[in-house]
Amino acid sequence: MRRQATAGTPGRAPGGGRRQGTTTSRSGVNQMCGIAGLAGGDAVRHEKTVAAMGASQHYRGPDGTMHAASSDRRAVLAMNTLLIVDPQAMPGPYLDRTTGVLLAFNGEIYNWRQQAAAWGIEVHDRESDAHFLLRAWAKIGPSCLDGLDGMFALAVYDPRVAKLFLARDRLGEKPLYWRLDGGRLAFASEVTSLTGYGAAPVVLRPEVTAIETPTGVDTPFQGIQLLGPATLLSFDVTTGSIDQMTWWHLEDRSPFTGTYDEALARFSTILADQIPLRSPACDFALLLSGGLDSAVLAYLMRPPVCVTVRYPGQDRLDESSTAAVIARDIKAELVVVEPDHVDFTTALPHMMRALDYPMGNASTFSEHMAYRKISDLGLRVVIGGLGPDEFLMGYVRQALVLFGPDAVLNAGLAAYRPLAAKLMHAADEPLDPAEAVTRLILRGPDPDGRLRDLVADAMARAGGDLARGLTLADLATAWRPLVMTSDKLASAYALERRSPYLARDLIEFSYRLPVDHKIADPAQGKRILRDAAKALGLPKEVWASRDKLGFASPVPSWLNDQLAAWADTQIRMALTDAPHSFRPLLEGGLEPGGRFDRTRMQALMAAAWFSDQTVRAAA
Repeated sequence: MRRQATAGTPGRAPGGGRRQGTTTSRSGVNQMCGIAGLAGGDAVRHEKTVAAMGASQHYRGPDGTMHAASSDRRAVLAMNTLLIVDPQAMPGPYLDRTTGVLLAFNGEIYNWRQQAAAWGIEVHDRESDAHFLLRAWAKIGPSCLDGLDGMFALAVYDPRVAKLFLARDRLGEKPLYWRLDGGRLAFASEVTSLTGYGAAPVVLRPEVTAIETPTGVDTPFQGIQLLGPATLLSFDVTTGSIDQMTWWHLEDRSPFTGTYDEALARFSTILADQIPLRSPACDFALLLSGGLDSAVLAYLMRPPVCVTVRYPGQDRLDESSTAAVIARDIKAELVVVEPDHVDFTTALPHMMRALDYPMGNASTFSEHMAYRKISDLGLRVVIGGLGPDEFLMGYVRQALVLFGPDAVLNAGLAAYRPLAAKLMHAADEPLDPAEAVTRLILRGPDPDGRLRDLVADAMARAGGDLARGLTLADLATAWRPLVMTSDKLASAYALERRSPYLARDLIEFSYRLPVDHKIADPAQGKRILRDAAKALGLPKEVWASRDKLGFASPVPSWLNDQLAAWADTQIRMALTDAPHSFRPLLEGGLEPGGRFDRTRMQALMAAAWFSDQTVRAAA
């Protein structure tokens, strides 16, 4: 691998000056990267257990792991702290001495200063969004969630009502797992922290064979659930009862009825207001693929360092020349990471340990290598471009459903013929949209129709708007591994990952737009973002591009070529001790796959996962 500088040096702002960290950052003074805890009548007896749970995910917050018990001894919370700007910022957990409310917090609240002023909440010097949130909860309770714009997973214990509250942000950027055992509720940012709390047998969720990852709130560990996005869980330590509610519904937003020009003006204003708000007041890196989404972030956020990934000999996946143009324009250093197949063999165990369990994401390896390089540069914040594809129709599969396979292929995307073929059938009438979406996202069998039901439910919640239905279907199926891998792989290197396009105003407005504002050409989605980029002065090769590459990697090809024998050996070794239910998944990986087939990759990740489980059990 190598790095290539186009302008400046790491840590240099545009114009050559080093950015100075202050205690008045636009988004808080420190980032909490991991939480864990336990609530129940005898919680304080298990204080050492909670301390061990926090320690097991220490890499999420290398600046210290601490824990604290509630005043009534019914809850113990732990936090891993990563300090971004102020090295002397106060670590958590945080206690409100007047009410006894105790908070463990992982995330960033970007609008906390505005909300503090609006709600009359005092925040002192060297305090952060966590202190604001603690006082907001003590003052107005769970209803404060609706006013927060950010990414977060939080745990609040309130002795006034003897309840533990767990909550996640709207789109699930920050993970939070929980389990109920013996009248106690345990939670953690990492599922493996909860497997350390007690035995959790491995189970094969049926959707793993269908789309490579669990859906909903399921995990491959029996008895452990992922708290859903925009979900509030309350646990009564007196009765042991649990209540869950969804505190935000994207589909409740009414359609936008203005003209396209009005929509573009509003969209551009939201971009200009919200994207820079996610810039940290310290040096940071941008994942710059060379595509539209990351390019817009580059021009609006002006990162001092951009990082791209390319693979020698893989011209189809190489957008580094465009990335170089963008980096020169904004006077940033461009760091080019060039992994090879040997890097993959050494990275796989580290990736799987970071992920906790296999997830379906084509850019996993590229992201891992980019985060490793960013960490090596001494940076602590990384920016990425998740969001526009889901909300503004940026995927070819969405165009296939909206326009039909013939229109897409005739528009110049002949390379997607294998995907389009999934929609071919003998009948003259078009496929039902839910059936079409299901066919396009399936990568394996779905015998009980669980994925088909998820997609149909998403379509129904969209109220007949096909583009909205496609967004909701993506959020119900393919979205979870994208946000989870971004958080987990970055956190493994003590990096805070931010996704500015997930700003509340931006996603809600994007969802409200009519379909022709999002896509008018079968070969070119994200119409309104492209026009905004054009107005910003981005190069034509960015806003006029007709294909999406991102950080895809040649790993599937490697596994059928240079790494074929190695992959077979890894999979066969895992077959020896794997649970019987997982054997078909592993055995399927012993067959050679096509250029875009990730079956072998999925089997190999499962094999590495089983190996890691064995190592953890022995430890």
